[in-house]
Amino acid sequence: MAQHWQEILPIDRYVVASEGLLHEYDRKVLTFLYQPLIGSTCLSLYMTLWAELEENRLWSESSTHHLLMNLMGMNLRDIYEARLKLEGIGLVKTYVKTGDDERSFIYELHPPLNPEQFFSDGMLNIYLFRKIGKNHFARLKRFFTDQQKPKENEFQDVTKAFQDVYTSATLGSMQYLQDVAGELKAEDEEQFIGRHEQKGIQIDVETFDFGLLMAGLNESLVPKKALTKKVKEVISNLSFLYNINPIEMKNLILDAIDPNNDIDVEDLRKAARNWYQFENNEQYPSLVERTQPPRYRVQAEEPKTQEELLVRSLETTSPIRVFKDASHGIEPSETELKIIEDMMSKKKLLPGVVNVLIQYVLLKADSKFTKNYVEQIASHWARKEVKTVKEAMELARSEHSKYLSWNEEKKTRKSSNKKPIRTELLPDWFDKETNKATEEQPKEKSPDIEARKREIEEMLKAIDD
Repeated sequence: MAQHWQEILPIDRYVVASEGLLHEYDRKVLTFLYQPLIGSTCLSLYMTLWAELEENRLWSESSTHHLLMNLMGMNLRDIYEARLKLEGIGLVKTYVKTGDDERSFIYELHPPLNPEQFFSDGMLNIYLFRKIGKNHFARLKRFFTDQQKPKENEFQDVTKAFQDVYTSATLGSMQYLQDVAGELKAEDEEQFIGRHEQKGIQIDVETFDFGLLMAGLNESLVPKKALTKKVKEVISNLSFLYNINPIEMKNLILDAIDPNNDIDVEDLRKAARNWYQFENNEQYPSLVERTQPPRYRVQAEEPKTQEELLVRSLETTSPIRVFKDASHGIEPSETELKIIEDMMSKKKLLPGVVNVLIQYVLLKADSKFTKNYVEQIASHWARKEVKTVKEAMELARSEHSKYLSWNEEKKTRKSSNKKPIRTELLPDWFDKETNKATEEQPKEKSPDIEARKREIEEMLKAIDD
């Protein structure tokens, strides 16, 4: 991802637009339902942009980002980062026009979901539940609901219909409509002021492998017609929310088939939620950033050294991808995913810092990713308030001996034979494979082992240099 100064400058101008009128009630929805997910900085940016719109208007006057920085008392990097979060959650759309010597933006504000949409969204409501807990979640539901109107059998509907109150004078009316037809429409390049209801978050269906899913489904049990557009959208969202792969999704779909061989989306949501909670000790998923926030990245324009390239890679790659790459393409288990999630949600470590920790542990701890050992290092880094990739790498170097001793202490407690603390940089499994290969081929080392050795040495050198 490009740095903020490559995307936006203080002298760049912008105007605020609104996708329909924003109502006063939207402020409560944004404050109580969205703010726990996006944070106060994002809410402040949205409210400030909203305030630039005059009442009952859809467009603001042009301003510079320098003025916005002064209004909010924030630097441009924080404003840019907050804007990205607003875009991701569907509250802002950004348009840019680049000229010869200037660049201008349109920030189009979109209304939040209404309370009923939010609490039945299937994604945002789950993240909010995890964020604020059961009791506060129930309190907010009470805040945004009220008593229903009395049942129909208790009161009689005596409302008059339109035709009972009005009549139509048809004489000449058709000719009149033809004469003034052009007057009934908005002028060219204009639109009526109104309101378009917001849609929920939708993950791109292309991110899910439906081909693999269908390969595992029996046509007699789940016909292709059952995978409607709506069902595919729900499957994509559930896959993202609960990190469900196509093989696991197949079993959940089989549990959600109704007597008509259709997929009941509510049953599918319930099955996915129950599966995730069973796999994660009754917990719900939390909303965490995918990669290192721009404000905590190295500000070098282009990486020049090997270490700068490594830092840039760790800053712009998600922890799941780093784990998979460090594990030679092996997907992390559910337990390992939970450990990674806890590092970001409970220990509050940023994604880039987590990436350094993942690489360090997998390379130094015999390719094992054990909960207690990882949490011990993660707690240490959290107390040290490590925020950047470079800070994490420096701490890993300076505390290397201590971390090795922690790992050896855990091994010693599990074995009656005490082992000396290891000081070599290569992991245990490499020595064992090398010895085995030597016994089987006393005169010639395995080419695969030699290639793997060089790969490990290069990775270690990038960290230890």
